[in-house]
Amino acid sequence: MRYAQGGGLTDAKRTARERIRLEAVGRFEDGAKNREIAAALRVSERSVERWRRQWRERGEEGVRSKGSPGRPRLSVAHIEKLERELERGPLAHGWADQRWTPARVKTLIGRLFHVGYTVEGTWRLLKRHGWSWQQPARRAIERDDGAVELWKKEVWPQVKAQRRPAEPGSSSRTRPASR
Repeated sequence: MRYAQGGGLTDAKRTARERIRLEAVGRFEDGAKNREIAAALRVSERSVERWRRQWRERGEEGVRSKGSPGRPRLSVAHIEKLERELERGPLAHGWADQRWTPARVKTLIGRLFHVGYTVEGTWRLLKRHGWSWQQPARRAIERDDGAVELWKKEVWPQVKAQRRPAEPGSSSRTRPASR
């Protein structure tokens, strides 16, 4: 990935970088050498070489920003349709339960609009349009809190104690189960 955290540049940062490239174009026109331009603009010589080549081939337009690199956007009509489909629920779309996960929404968007989103991009889309993580307001009626507590006190320590024995010669030690 080119940028940290897997994301691209913000519009402001993209504009700032474009301004630097356009300043380099002015220096190309004045006859400055790549090394001088790189030092003055605090960029690599390879970048200046690439910009000069783009400038020679396509003029100033060759160094201008091409915009955001590809976050596919859904139209307002698509968002409205997506919302209606989400309200119908996952069962209506072939899933076995009533949970909308970002992966399921991603799949639904692909089926409905033939647009590819990542799971993270789907999550951002949902947040941007006011949808949020849903969690049950109460616990299941079938839940037995006494059985859960008993399991935590008696079964879990036994499960935890059944760790794999350490390899001979390794420095890790197995600890006895705590109660």
